[in-house]
Amino acid sequence: MNAPVFRFAPSPNGRLHLGHAASALLNDALARGIGGRLLLRIEDIDPVRSRPELIQGLREDLAWLGLRFAPPERRQSEHLDAYRYQVSALAERGLAYPCFCSRGAIAAVVEADAGRGAPVPRDPDGAPLYPGTCRALSESVADRRRAAGEPHTWRLDTALAASPGPHVVRTFAVAAGEGRGAVRQIGIERDEAADPARWGDPVIARRDVPTSYHLAVVMDDAVQGITHVVRGEDLRASTDLHVLLQALIGAPSPRYHHHALLRDASGEKLAKSRGSRSLADLRASGESPAGIRARLGFA
Repeated sequence: MNAPVFRFAPSPNGRLHLGHAASALLNDALARGIGGRLLLRIEDIDPVRSRPELIQGLREDLAWLGLRFAPPERRQSEHLDAYRYQVSALAERGLAYPCFCSRGAIAAVVEADAGRGAPVPRDPDGAPLYPGTCRALSESVADRRRAAGEPHTWRLDTALAASPGPHVVRTFAVAAGEGRGAVRQIGIERDEAADPARWGDPVIARRDVPTSYHLAVVMDDAVQGITHVVRGEDLRASTDLHVLLQALIGAPSPRYHHHALLRDASGEKLAKSRGSRSLADLRASGESPAGIRARLGFA
């Protein structure tokens, strides 16, 4: 069997914080514990927020923690043509369609339904499910609107794509070793039923980028040969959609472990958007890598 392959895949839209450090260190401990490799992926498909200084900053933060990654580093922004090709391939199979609806137009439909007392189904992130407005457009109408340069996303037709099923997520537990700072190990594995339909018809290519997080991460995991995905529990529900996309593009499904998130004193998860204190700030205040590791249980 090939050696296990893990990955740490930050988005450079802000500086890394303790939550990122905990996830990266767990991936590193597991990779070393079972004789695997740890790869670094820069998920920089956002053309506005992924700034060069933030990419360099996260590299510096990870090096300061003492983390070493097997080459090569993968940057999503360098593979946009591959993502674009896969979207086209799904569209040619009738599994994806162009959507010309703006967020405002979608919100108006949802509000109208709610005003009539109709239930508003929501995806696992809490957003209203897309009502399917553009799914019924004829191919000729959609082609004419695209040719005219009308902005659009691409959505997966999940009702078609998810059949046949069932779809399964293979998960694993993490077992801590004996003693302080012991290397973590892979624990019990089990299969869990996936329900891609709860995401409705998700966007697989944005207006400004020829992919989405969901499609890019699935393709990247396949290209990098990732066997074990270790990430935060806030992405657990996304795995239902990811195993579907893996089946559609003929990619293997890694094993998954979704770890608990670090939270602040108010119970909110640490996040760049909430101004959680960054590793760079902690370093500047005199914190040491050993101190960070000990605080997170990786002494």
